[in-house]
Amino acid sequence: MRNKERRINYKKRRSYIEFLYILPFLILVGAFSYFPLYGWIYAFHDYRPPFPITNETFVGLKWFQHIVSNPVRVNDILRVIRNTFAMSGISLFFSWFPMVFAVFLNEIHCRPYRKFVQTVTTLPNFISWVLVFSIAFNVFGSFGAVNSVLQDLGVISKPISFLKSSEHIWFKMWLWLTWKNAGWAAIMYLAAISGIDEQMIEAAKVDGATRMQIIGHITIPSILPTYFVIVMLNIASFLSNGMEQYYVFQNAFNQDYIEVLDLYVYNIATSGTGNYPLSTAISMLKSVVSVVLLAGANGFSKLVRGEGFI
Repeated sequence: MRNKERRINYKKRRSYIEFLYILPFLILVGAFSYFPLYGWIYAFHDYRPPFPITNETFVGLKWFQHIVSNPVRVNDILRVIRNTFAMSGISLFFSWFPMVFAVFLNEIHCRPYRKFVQTVTTLPNFISWVLVFSIAFNVFGSFGAVNSVLQDLGVISKPISFLKSSEHIWFKMWLWLTWKNAGWAAIMYLAAISGIDEQMIEAAKVDGATRMQIIGHITIPSILPTYFVIVMLNIASFLSNGMEQYYVFQNAFNQDYIEVLDLYVYNIATSGTGNYPLSTAISMLKSVVSVVLLAGANGFSKLVRGEGFI
């Protein structure tokens, strides 16, 4: 009886200790993810900086009504939603690219060369978007390397405005995003590939399977659960595709097609009028839609895979 009580007490102490392991991370999540939700209070006040929120008038759902009652604002929101859906849709459509890249990277038998390729493709993830735009400006700007070479070769008579043009801007933004994140995204698939049972691969080789047959019948099916989880998470964050990339690449020539929802909220808040309540209201609606998409993606995962990721 005493031994049983000791085991129970030991399990309780161990559970407390394990909870203390994750407590710092829970505090960070609460500080940076949940505490900022206090800022939603601005959407219900007629706030004007720099006065404190306690001195402002409570207006209820005034700014939410303004979103749907102002035709100009509705058109702007529909425009940025179109851009958001287009860019997120392209990223979602090509979400298989990091998986395929990881599969073929794993097939490189020369370890030094494989490490070199993995390092070179992963490093751009740690470069800020400001530096990425600096690289783009020096390579594709009006006086950049590409235009200089083309003019020296006599291919063109005047510089091509690669960065100022709005043509194919959605696809160009996806290319920059892929260049920056593909190597980093492939790490998760490489980790999943490393967990594949080597005996399955050896048995397939003994049976005479080629490398492509092993990839098609063992490697890809084994990492598909990881792929589906990542796709579901991307669907849940469909409207939250960030603003840093689009902020540095936006200009007067491409703003109508590059301004996504997050950037639109930022531009409203930092414009000359500084309409913080309206930007907060739009951001709240975006968060509600994101939660609905998350629940829908989780339900779809349960329907297709038999299990959700929440």
